[in-house]
Amino acid sequence: MDRKIGIIANSKELKETIERFYAEDIKNGNIIMDILDPERIGEQGAELERKGAKAIIARSGGYHYTLGKVSVPVINLKIYTQDVLYAIMVAEKYNKKLILVLSNYDEFDYSEWKNLIRSEIIMEKYYSAEEIEGVVSKYKDVYNEIVIIGGGFPCSFAESFNMDYVNIISREETVRDIVSRAWQIVDNIYEHKFNNSLLTNVLDHVHDAVVTIDKIGNIIFFNERAEELFKKKKRSIIYTNLKKSFPELSFICDALTKNKGITDEIVHIRDVVATANISPIGVDGQIEGVLCTFQDITQLQGLEKKIRFELNKKGLTARHNFGDFLTNNHQMKNVLEKANKIGHSDSNAIIYGESGTGKELISQSIHNISKRKDAPFVAVNCAALTESLLESELFGYEEGAFTGARKGGKPGLFELAHGGTILLDEINSISINLQTKLLRVLEEKEIMRIGSDYVIPLDVRILAAANENLKDKILEGSFRSDLFYRLSVLSLNIPPLRNRKDDIILLFRYFLSVFKEEGNIPEINDSLKEQLLNYSWPGNVREVKNVAERYVLLGELGIEEGEKDTWNLNDRCEENRANESESVDFSLDLKEINNFVELKVIDMLEKQGMSKNDIAKVLGISRSTLWNKINKGDMS
Repeated sequence: MDRKIGIIANSKELKETIERFYAEDIKNGNIIMDILDPERIGEQGAELERKGAKAIIARSGGYHYTLGKVSVPVINLKIYTQDVLYAIMVAEKYNKKLILVLSNYDEFDYSEWKNLIRSEIIMEKYYSAEEIEGVVSKYKDVYNEIVIIGGGFPCSFAESFNMDYVNIISREETVRDIVSRAWQIVDNIYEHKFNNSLLTNVLDHVHDAVVTIDKIGNIIFFNERAEELFKKKKRSIIYTNLKKSFPELSFICDALTKNKGITDEIVHIRDVVATANISPIGVDGQIEGVLCTFQDITQLQGLEKKIRFELNKKGLTARHNFGDFLTNNHQMKNVLEKANKIGHSDSNAIIYGESGTGKELISQSIHNISKRKDAPFVAVNCAALTESLLESELFGYEEGAFTGARKGGKPGLFELAHGGTILLDEINSISINLQTKLLRVLEEKEIMRIGSDYVIPLDVRILAAANENLKDKILEGSFRSDLFYRLSVLSLNIPPLRNRKDDIILLFRYFLSVFKEEGNIPEINDSLKEQLLNYSWPGNVREVKNVAERYVLLGELGIEEGEKDTWNLNDRCEENRANESESVDFSLDLKEINNFVELKVIDMLEKQGMSKNDIAKVLGISRSTLWNKINKGDMS
């Protein structure tokens, strides 16, 4: 920080005093000094300012000449009563009439001291520097009879007229006080400039447009965001009247008379819709102005979308594209071509396919070629969560909405997907109650958090995935038809792997290359190919991946056993009955044996990667019946 001050010394004595007290500061350049010069007095202050002085100290005539001619503060080195009395005491030694020449800024009441002063004193006052010479020249005809007492200018003119003179010298404590005060002023100015710069920078970089008016309605602050919002430059409207420059903003002036703020007021300003917040500015109980902030709602929505995406970028992105799919199958190529067309639309869609066929990969690829590709992609498995947990995950909740609710609440997945795509996987598993709430999201395009009393506008594309035919679910009464027709604007059917055998070897070889850390990929001979092609792959591509990993690690496919378990259930039943008859001696319960076999089959199908829905379909029973069998058999 530069604390340089300039001093115009009106006498050699003052200059020496300052040099004695402030030698180090003069050496370091914190004080720059000039002797009062009548020939260039009008320029001395400006010269000091050009040299970097942040404030200038001058006295009497020097003060008069410098004031108003520089842009930095000019501080008057006042003449005090003690200084005048000391000069009078010195002048009395001349035994002449004393002429005391002071400026109107100098305070000395002669009437209070006349009884203590032996000599006669004539008081002369001047009100501008131009008057000084005239005041002194009045006495040039009697120059032998008088002594001029005054500051630098009066004494310099007295000298030119051959008059005796006594310079009023400032005392040491006066000099120390005025220099200290000059530095304090410089520090205060710097702090004021810093605070102003800080405030301006803060207000220019906030996302709100800020407009401030004074108590008569003139615009005194207009930040960069306000320039952008109102399409006007600060320099063209600053200090103009608000009502004239922006008639549509005249409501801001109402706060001057009503002394009442406004919060989140929706206002229309030309072609902009914004929210306005108005606060009166009070000083000592008086309203001195009004501060108003505006938020462009369109920009606010864009910022909210960006924040949502950035905060959740890691978990809310789609990583896959159509180029990630490996297929030689004509049917699958047609599916991908249709999916590509779906991606270029913005309609809701249902994707059908068995577990492991790649429904989520297709969904991510659709998202990544859509106009929403730069926005979040959120996938949720509806079958993996209970109804209450799924509801809280989808819609979010407010703080205190239920026991265990997170402090501050939690945004739902629909909120996080705002502007992007949400995939509702295994939508066939959600309850009728939750289907009703989901239908509202589709119809109203808004959601309400659990425990909240306000709605949140929503812009999201919904992709649904199902491993059951939803039309069959409608006939069963377990799926709402109105929700189905809202979701199924577009539909896609991914064929199971057993129906596209020309992809089995291609996929198996690919996964071998993924899991083989080093060296060559194991040879796929004819025997291995036959095994792979003759297997039904109930777990689809996911199961191919698992089998390939097992083959790399153990050198075996492990699928023959599954085939045997699937197609030789009678042999297993006979074996179990034989083993039981050897170890126990009582009659066999056929129902108990059947239950035992069913549990073994379920266990075997689960290990092959099949979902509960697929197992229920293979066994020809409902999902709830399957759960009952598992629970009774105590499987975990």
